[in-house]
Amino acid sequence: MKICIALIAMSFATVAADDDWPRWRGPADDGVARGDVPAEWSDSKNVAWRVPIPGRGFSSPVIWGNKLFLTTAVPVGEAPAPAAPEGGRRGPGGGAGAGREHQFVVLCLDRNTGKVLWERVARVATPHEGYHARYGSFASNSPVTDGKRLYAFFGSRGLFCYDLDGKLIWQKDFPPMRMRNAFGEGVATVLDGDSLYLKFDQEEGSHLLALDKNTGKERWRVDRNEQSSWSAPLVVAHNNRKQVVVSASSKVVSYDASAGKIIWECSGLGSNVIPAPVTTGGLVYVMSGHRSPNLLAIRLGREGDLTGTDAIAWSNDRGNSYPPPRCSTTTSSTSSLTTAC
Repeated sequence: MKICIALIAMSFATVAADDDWPRWRGPADDGVARGDVPAEWSDSKNVAWRVPIPGRGFSSPVIWGNKLFLTTAVPVGEAPAPAAPEGGRRGPGGGAGAGREHQFVVLCLDRNTGKVLWERVARVATPHEGYHARYGSFASNSPVTDGKRLYAFFGSRGLFCYDLDGKLIWQKDFPPMRMRNAFGEGVATVLDGDSLYLKFDQEEGSHLLALDKNTGKERWRVDRNEQSSWSAPLVVAHNNRKQVVVSASSKVVSYDASAGKIIWECSGLGSNVIPAPVTTGGLVYVMSGHRSPNLLAIRLGREGDLTGTDAIAWSNDRGNSYPPPRCSTTTSSTSSLTTAC
């Protein structure tokens, strides 16, 4: 299956050279594009270029300078007969693609023309577990760049560090994950300073990792009493202390970014947590939209268990997002997509 990526016309000739999009949800983790961007588009209006992309990948593109990076998973083997997922049941829509060999691909395109500058097959593997047929893919973890290196995360298929010309610097393997109802993986890679933060919330063995971005060496690891969730961690600085805020069903937990020690925690979200935390004005906002939906506005600066305390500025249990809107590098019903949400 081939898909397309279409770049919305953004007058790139007039965009500042430092107007990059280095990670999922952008440079400020708020999903807001800077500069003069179009307010509307269609299959023909405000489209600068369009290029076919093989395979399927729900990761967001990232941009640095004139280079756009994305990931995709390309089936190369024969599709097997449908079978129950190994180690657990398949939920409605879950388990798609399992048991078929794929190439896990990293692509670099020219931001202005869509020309493919380089392509790397990070790994060839047969996934042990599938993804949600509507919402998922085997390339749903968004990459991240610091302007010198690109970090492409394929979950159970590993993490791959390239320079911006496509040279592999290092790679790191991980054990296979077991996700709820075989709904698939897809937590975005988070980079702050010299540390990469990877969340592995799954049905058993959940944990959070901090890696050295230069070597892939593990800096710290904390076990988590959580089941499957898909929300990306948020790094936030408060009172000169960086913390990594992680949303999930049992508890929202804030870890000290340097050592992984818990700073605070708070219960109150529902199941299948997907929306990522955001922050502004000394508050961090966390949300769930599945069963028992809730949105919590939590005051930063506290420690310990904040459940039911005045650290909760307010909450809302109606109209909350379940799978939030996001950028995508893959298919829609018309087999095309854009780089703008």
